[in-house]
Amino acid sequence: MTTISSISELLSLSGSQYRIYDVGRKINKISKEQFNKIELNYQPYPYPIQSHACLAIVFWQKDTKQPFIWFVKLPLDERGLLNQGARNHYIAIIIEALGKNITDSPSEQQDELLKNNPYHFAPAQYKMAAFNSIINVELKRSLSSHYEIFIDYLHGKLGWDNWKNIGVQGINDLAATVNSPALAQLLSSNINHIPNEVLTPLCIALENHTLPANVTNSILALINSDHVKQNEEVSLSLVRSLSSSTTNISAYEFMTKLIESDNTSVDTLVVLSGRFWELFTDSSLLHKFLENVARHNDNQLFAEIFKDLVSIPAIRPNVLSILRSTERSEALSQNIGFIFNHSNKVQ
Repeated sequence: MTTISSISELLSLSGSQYRIYDVGRKINKISKEQFNKIELNYQPYPYPIQSHACLAIVFWQKDTKQPFIWFVKLPLDERGLLNQGARNHYIAIIIEALGKNITDSPSEQQDELLKNNPYHFAPAQYKMAAFNSIINVELKRSLSSHYEIFIDYLHGKLGWDNWKNIGVQGINDLAATVNSPALAQLLSSNINHIPNEVLTPLCIALENHTLPANVTNSILALINSDHVKQNEEVSLSLVRSLSSSTTNISAYEFMTKLIESDNTSVDTLVVLSGRFWELFTDSSLLHKFLENVARHNDNQLFAEIFKDLVSIPAIRPNVLSILRSTERSEALSQNIGFIFNHSNKVQ
């Protein structure tokens, strides 16, 4: 019997079409070529979270668009490389449960074995809703029944305060289709009417998508409005909605001001760290960000943010360069010293 040495090989041998997504920080597609390199340990996992890779594996047969989805959480080593033993153990569990016919509907016993394996995990509900919408759009499947209801709501047909029948899945369906010019204009024109009860889940849904310029500009205008400035929770949600849109120059300039401002809250800094890490490919912005975190005089907070950022391959060299910088403030140096005094090494 041929030994199956990777998840990619298992999927290919089953005759499946498949796609791979990271669902740890945000929802990011991983190309087959990139995933193959990750499995071969040719490159570190690009989106680690707490030393794990959180994957969604979507696969289907050519004659159907009804996908199967596995949510898999695999450990990474100190270099961010996939733990080969854990990956191989996961494959063995799959083969034990299903054999190589992984697209056959599993029996109740098989399904139980699949869900109770140590590498299975259940994403948060808000992330599941976002992921379902993204998959349906990408595979050209029907959106949920809540989609048209939310479109009617955005047109103002239901009344802005009549939001209790709005489904989170419909909100995510809109986010997944927001690059349609007509829908972008609809959202851009009416986002200021949306009450906080709807605006917050909408922002969380939008964080996974690169937003059209008009939507981005409307969000920025809303962030700067007086009534939002007085509500930190809503303000933070609006900031979060721009997570995948920092290539927009206005959004980039706004984020730069947040990074540099002495008034940026701890909660905002945590969001910037967890969802805006692409900004820190600019080493000067990273330095300013860490200086800002250090100003809050919370060694534990700084250590957690530093260790999280240094685990991300795209910015790890920039994070490590801070350790050698001669231009650090006293506060930043003190916080870095705390890390080294309380751990054997920086991973």
